[in-house]
Amino acid sequence: MRTPADELLQIDNPIRLESGTLLLAFYGWMDGGDASTGTVERLRKQLDAQPFARICGDPFYVYHVPGDMEVAVRTRPHIEIEEGLVKKIEMPTNIFYSHKASNLALFVGREPNMQWEAFGKCIFKLASETGISRILFVGSFGGTVPHTREPRLYITASSEKVLADMESYGMRRSGYEGPGSFTTYLMSQAPHVGLEMGSLVAEIPGYLNVTNPASIEAVTRRLAKLLDLPVKLDPLITESTRWEFEISKVVEENENSELASQIRQWEEDYDNDLLDRESDS
Repeated sequence: MRTPADELLQIDNPIRLESGTLLLAFYGWMDGGDASTGTVERLRKQLDAQPFARICGDPFYVYHVPGDMEVAVRTRPHIEIEEGLVKKIEMPTNIFYSHKASNLALFVGREPNMQWEAFGKCIFKLASETGISRILFVGSFGGTVPHTREPRLYITASSEKVLADMESYGMRRSGYEGPGSFTTYLMSQAPHVGLEMGSLVAEIPGYLNVTNPASIEAVTRRLAKLLDLPVKLDPLITESTRWEFEISKVVEENENSELASQIRQWEEDYDNDLLDRESDS
């Protein structure tokens, strides 16, 4: 008997990644600073990972949400019209890529607005048919970490075992109560289908609404170590350093502003927290 997942999941090139890892990135709520999609897209390009499967997007998204242009930009497909002719329309895509040498699958898509259960079953079916045993999501949230300090990384997991494994890589256990994400739902269901799952989330400066190379570099560095990936970090480090310098220059030009004062306080709090953690270890 065919299920909705059979209809919505399309595997174009069946592969096996025995006991492999699936790395998830979603455009949407937990992609501040492009920490989710920016990280996985860079890994995909560096590894030259190849597409092998996709999830049909039609049943999962709401394109018309009442609101202003800012809302429309986030929800409606992007189009391009030239000289009165429609040249391009970009519908949401949900694509799986593979890098067999690293026993790794990567997914870049848009967080579903509806039918979380059906979307989750598509991901779990892909994992089952591919031999994947672990799923990792990477994302971000806006916090009080200043742009002059390395983003703090937090882990949420489906089991104590996953938590312990991730803590050994310097990640902190998360704590949160409030509106949930699709990946949290997915994590709650993973043990029921025999999968381990963790959510690696970077705390980024809440006062910045731009691509954050520092968070992408921090998450990429941790994933490279965790998954033993052959990636080059030097370009990312250079980009991150340049980004920090440019942001600091703008802040220094307004050194008497309320934001500049707040950043100095956050720097002090960050450093004190780091010293406290080191003294406790």
